[in-house]
Amino acid sequence: MPAIQPPTALPAAVLELPVMVEALRAHDFGTVFRLARQHTGVSYHRLAAECGIKPERVGSLARGRGRVESYDKIAAIADALRVPGHMVGLAPRPWETTVDTAAIRRRDVLAAGAVGLAATLPDVLPPSVPQRADAGTVARLRERTNRLRRLDDVLGGGDTYRLYATEYQRTRRILRTSSYSEDVGRQLLALSAEQAQQAGWAAFDGGREREAVSLYRESRSAAEDAGAEDLARNALAYLAYQATGADPRAAAAIAAHSCEAITGNTPATVRALLWERCAWARAVAGDAAGTEAALTEARAALGADDASDPQPAWSAWVDQVELDIMAGRCWTELRRPLRAVPHLVRGLGSFDDAHARDASLYSTWLAEAYTTAGEVEEAARVAGRALELADGVASARPRRRIGQVVSALA
Repeated sequence: MPAIQPPTALPAAVLELPVMVEALRAHDFGTVFRLARQHTGVSYHRLAAECGIKPERVGSLARGRGRVESYDKIAAIADALRVPGHMVGLAPRPWETTVDTAAIRRRDVLAAGAVGLAATLPDVLPPSVPQRADAGTVARLRERTNRLRRLDDVLGGGDTYRLYATEYQRTRRILRTSSYSEDVGRQLLALSAEQAQQAGWAAFDGGREREAVSLYRESRSAAEDAGAEDLARNALAYLAYQATGADPRAAAAIAAHSCEAITGNTPATVRALLWERCAWARAVAGDAAGTEAALTEARAALGADDASDPQPAWSAWVDQVELDIMAGRCWTELRRPLRAVPHLVRGLGSFDDAHARDASLYSTWLAEAYTTAGEVEEAARVAGRALELADGVASARPRRRIGQVVSALA
């Protein structure tokens, strides 16, 4: 039997509206609900019931108040409205792959249907494990990795860890079981190193610190085997970043080592990323001069002529906003609030509520800087905002930091 469509399922014509496509991509479900009501006549009460959301919440969203950040809620809305997973940054939903074989037989077009399905499967289903991998296989896997990486902008590691880890394990399985040329093998190894870092970051963000360390080490090994020196250095920088809480001096040494092999061929954003993490490790270790020097190097990298060249997808997110935030965090850690606050205020001005995890996390350093400066009322206000943003975010880091700030205020 054909799959039963829920009463809130959106017609294809509505899903294809440019404003709807953009709203779904941005997880602007207030606009999605308004368009659904406008074009299909479905009530907010029915939308709420089908999506598992309180009616008053749907009304608030439709009026532009609040955001939906939880993976579970995003998935529930996609299923209720029959929105394909790729339109909201999710894996294909179970109902997308339902095939009505009885109806196909009745229409006596089984052969034609099979041809059509074969043509669409690469876009609908996760990549399979081929008998032989080639450059096209690597390109498809890399494109998928780059697309899924964007989920980290709006979801915490608690929501993304299993997805990223699955991508990494699939690539490792291809390396174990498929045949491929030597060049393709190196590309697959490098991609697995990149995926391991993404999974490690999600594990760290979600509070799985042991898994994160293991993934970073696996990433470094794979990157070295593939001759991907930039990725190997970035794995070291990740290890240093995570180690700062346990052994600041050792972390600073690891971070410095990750920068030692930087060359003129190292992409600008990679240089900036390695130097800013070195700055953080030195700040936690109490080395103000070393922090200043590392931040200067990171700033120079972003201002270099090659910064406008195409950058690796895994480091392309590093920009002046990121550097402002890191500089503010470093000077807060070194108890220099007069230097920290301008950087943090400027950087946080670029974050909206869709990036609730990062806005919440970075606000805690602004609150701490205000506390150090004796601006207790302002610190309390910013800490309260950080707590509000952290609600519903699947990340362990904001709440940990908020607890530290509240203790300092108390």
